[in-house]
Amino acid sequence: MDPDWLPFHPNPTKPAYRPPPGAVDAHCHVFGPADRFPFAPERKYTPCDAGKEKLFALRDFLGFERNVIVQATCHGRDNRALVDALQSSGGRAKGIASIDPDLPDAELAAMDAAGVKGVRFNFVKRLVDTTPKDVFLKVAERIAPLGWHVVVYFEAPDLTGLIPFLKQMPTIVVVDHMGRPEVSKPVDGPDFRRFVQLMEEVPGIWSKVSCPERLSVAGPPHYADVVPFARTLVDRFPDRVLWGTDWPHPNMKSHMPDDGHLVDVIPKIATDAARQKALLVDNPRRLYWD
Repeated sequence: MDPDWLPFHPNPTKPAYRPPPGAVDAHCHVFGPADRFPFAPERKYTPCDAGKEKLFALRDFLGFERNVIVQATCHGRDNRALVDALQSSGGRAKGIASIDPDLPDAELAAMDAAGVKGVRFNFVKRLVDTTPKDVFLKVAERIAPLGWHVVVYFEAPDLTGLIPFLKQMPTIVVVDHMGRPEVSKPVDGPDFRRFVQLMEEVPGIWSKVSCPERLSVAGPPHYADVVPFARTLVDRFPDRVLWGTDWPHPNMKSHMPDDGHLVDVIPKIATDAARQKALLVDNPRRLYWD
């Protein structure tokens, strides 16, 4: 792995918050193991191994029942590690892949049968090379007939330029990590309001209220400066929000979060049982399993 890579927390805290029955960790990854699933030659980083066994053990330890596993950029468009994890999950995991627009129909059908439910478009330049938007649009048109959706990852300054593209999508669009707002700015300021307005205008846009560890200036264990942003989305769009750990937390530089502490943020952003059930059970079940 890279010399400055921070491995995942080896002994996370048991969370005080107990997720409701059927809860889904709707954003996590698997890395390798590299000797079985080599990392992509074009990758921007080389992580530690973080395989399916450790992911499923963490799921059980934290009190969740299901996972949505997102293809990691270190594996590029080689989805074998993802598909292997889905096939080993006993139906308790679904996946988000990364594909080429000319992927053969048979391979697309096989991924669908394994439990893939969407594709991820990454616009974060430090993680991936730039892909033309027309290529992404072709991918979206390929997957729409399967009932899949699109997951997009971008940073807040890029939102304005992406809005026309996002409105073109023929599927549901799930935005990773609230569009990575700058939490040092006001929650009711123009930048975050632009994202809220987009969700108001386009009912097919969802958001993951995840990754406080990536956004926070205040830091662990409470990540208090991120809470108002996530709570705003949960309160305003209770049927279009998802939550996930982001395990094993790729490319973290400031610290490696304790996953138990991340779970304990949930009741601060979803402040009653109904909101928690929608966030952790009903919404991901509807999008990925129903």
